[in-house]
Amino acid sequence: MQIISKRNHLTISQAEGENSELVDALVDGVRQFNFDKMGQETSEPLTVLAHNDTGKLIGGVYGRTIYKNFLIHVVWVDESARGTGLGRDLMLEAERLAISRGCQQAQVDTLDFQAPDFYQKLGFTTAGVIPAFEGSPARYFLFKRYCNSVVR
Repeated sequence: MQIISKRNHLTISQAEGENSELVDALVDGVRQFNFDKMGQETSEPLTVLAHNDTGKLIGGVYGRTIYKNFLIHVVWVDESARGTGLGRDLMLEAERLAISRGCQQAQVDTLDFQAPDFYQKLGFTTAGVIPAFEGSPARYFLFKRYCNSVVR
């Protein structure tokens, strides 16, 4: 760790590389704050995967469910399977599972060259956009409210 400054009996530092213990400690702190404000809730992973006949991973959706929200972290489909409807099928299955856990909405963010249109076709609404600037594409934040089921 590199010390940036010291003041008022505190040391401000920069951690180099990935450190899962530090990240876990930060997440635990946020969770405790959330529990104090919202009540106890379990954050559960939700993963739906697709493999081809040889067992190769060709797509998937990964996220978490918490406080009636499905927070989508990753959606990926191998180039060989893009345009086949696999992404749609994976998302619909993930949403079905999220709804079965009591989720009332889903949230996702994506870059402008990735999939904003894909999510909009699935019924997601754009909540906000961070405009592109040199060296960085625009970033879209989308959400979808659920009724009682996902329409297939």
